[in-house]
Amino acid sequence: MSVMVARKKVVRKWEKLPGRNTFCCDGRIMMARQKGIFYLTLFLILGTCALFFAFECRYLAVQLSPAIPVFAAVLFLFAMATLLRTSFSDPGVIPRALPDEAAFIEMEIEATNGTVPQGQRPPPRIKNFQINNQIVKLKYCYTCKIFRPPRASHCSICDNCVERFDHHCPWVGNCVGKRNYRYFYLFILSLSLLTIYIFTFNIVYVALKSLKIGFLNTLKETPGTYPSTSLTVLTVLEVLICFFTLWSVVGLTGFHTFLVALNQTTNEDIKGSWTGKNRVQNPYSHGNIVKNCCEVLCGPLPPSVLDRRGILQQEESTAQEESCPRGPGAQEPTAAQGPGGQAEESSAQQKDGSLPHLSAVPVPSLSNAEMPEEKQLTFGELPVPSQDTGQAEH
Repeated sequence: MSVMVARKKVVRKWEKLPGRNTFCCDGRIMMARQKGIFYLTLFLILGTCALFFAFECRYLAVQLSPAIPVFAAVLFLFAMATLLRTSFSDPGVIPRALPDEAAFIEMEIEATNGTVPQGQRPPPRIKNFQINNQIVKLKYCYTCKIFRPPRASHCSICDNCVERFDHHCPWVGNCVGKRNYRYFYLFILSLSLLTIYIFTFNIVYVALKSLKIGFLNTLKETPGTYPSTSLTVLTVLEVLICFFTLWSVVGLTGFHTFLVALNQTTNEDIKGSWTGKNRVQNPYSHGNIVKNCCEVLCGPLPPSVLDRRGILQQEESTAQEESCPRGPGAQEPTAAQGPGGQAEESSAQQKDGSLPHLSAVPVPSLSNAEMPEEKQLTFGELPVPSQDTGQAEH
């Protein structure tokens, strides 16, 4: 016997979220789809630090101080932790409007703007919002169907509106917004210190070796485990990587330190939102560097409004065949059939309201031989009580 069994398939909301993001670990990790440069970042950091710990640190720990590799390890672990926290977290994505919400917003906009004559452009969809006695314009996002909050912007790479959008950083493989900006700043700051640290002690290593055996002999020296590779070639490679990294990472750290002091974002600085022709004052700045730094780096971190791990249940009907054990005399629980093979009416009352004939009533499956003698009946007959004995007569 085949029966239809309804099974509920558990689907997480991150599987149905719009936008161009990738999710791992059941929605706990959120990144952009373009992650190639992020892997390059990991390779450069891990490779440079591995060479430094494998060769220079052992020599410097003996010749100078064992604290040198310890401090380098602390900087390395802190830089990696902040990098992964920036790359794997929600930057502050704003959920898109539901179809009913989008229709209601469109209706409000049409009621406000009125009918636009044919051939004319509709007015811009903007709402005015007051912050610190200053008017800030809220722009409408045609993709997300929402009026973006102040300082939010739509990322064209991830295809999402991000709260307090700073920029999309391919080196970390994610957008930088309200929920991960402080970790991004701490990452580039710690990476700058780590780069300067490795660059400095690589030069110290070459200088110490040159004082003992001479510079030319230092260039010819080879480690025992790598007889075909000059140890100094690896050191020069580290120096070159750190040198070119200094120009980019240290400069980027200085730029974002300037932005943090003004409580400003990269997006606002590029667009000239507060330094353009209008000379509008930044309404988010407290006028104090310490207060601005405390708000950006030490303020409360808002929770994610993106319900990534919420559950969506979808029902799936599947046919299953079940076999029920029956005895040798068991019958299918079907309607009684007449002599012609058609099913008889088994209801207790017909459509016209009259009681059915007795022949239409299903009878027990026991045979007359199995019934007690005083209970044996002929099909279609009813027992009539006897006046003398009270027993059924046939």
